[in-house]
Amino acid sequence: MKTMGLMLVFVAATACSTPAGDKNLNNTNDMMTNKGKEVSGDYSLATFGGGCFWCIEAIFTRLNGVYSATSGYAGGHVSNPSYEQVITGATGHAEVVQVKYDPAVVSYLSLLEIFFRVHDPTTLNRQGADVGTQYRSAIFYHDEQQKEVAQMVKERLGSENIWDSPIVTEITPLDVFYRAEDYHQNYFEKNPNQAYCQMVIMPKVQKFKSMFEDMLRQD
Repeated sequence: MKTMGLMLVFVAATACSTPAGDKNLNNTNDMMTNKGKEVSGDYSLATFGGGCFWCIEAIFTRLNGVYSATSGYAGGHVSNPSYEQVITGATGHAEVVQVKYDPAVVSYLSLLEIFFRVHDPTTLNRQGADVGTQYRSAIFYHDEQQKEVAQMVKERLGSENIWDSPIVTEITPLDVFYRAEDYHQNYFEKNPNQAYCQMVIMPKVQKFKSMFEDMLRQD
C-alpha cells in the first residue's frame, strides 16, 4: 500500500507533464486553421478537449474510421503557443485533440458519445490530477451542424443523470488549431511504461475498449 501511495503521489506531481530533458525536442508548432469550410473530400474534422491530450489521443487512435488524432492547442488568445506557455494557464488555450475521420464509417454523433464517456465532463477546469483551464472539457465545433449535434448530445446526456453533477463542457467555435510539439504526438504509444501512461491513460483506454468494443480498429 505504501508503494502504491508513493506512486500515486508521483503521478499527481507529474500529471500530463514531460521530463525536462524532453521539453526541447522538436519544440515547434505548425499552425493549422481548420474551420468547417475547409473540411472536404472523404474526411471530416472534429476537435475535443478532455483533459490531458495524451489520454484523448490514445483513445481516438483506436477507433475504427479515424485516420489520425493530433494533439494540439485551441481556444486561447496567444498565437503559436508552446507547451510551456499553455501549461501555465495564461494563454487561454486548452489541450485538445483534432480527429480526422471518415464520416461514412464513424459519425460525429458517435465521436461525441465516446468523448463524453471517456472523460469526466462535470469537473470544471480539471481532469483528475490535471488542474487548470488548459484541461477544461470542451468541444470546438467546425460548423453549425457540429454545434447543433454537440448541444443536442450534451442536453440529452445531462437529462439522463448519468453523473452526479451537471455537465460543464463548453461548446465553442474553433478559431485556430495549433499542432503540439512532436514529442506529444502518439505519446502513449511511445511511452507505454511511463507512470502517467500506466496509471492514468491505460485505464481510460481499457474503459473505452470495454464500452465500445464493436467500434475498435481491427488493424
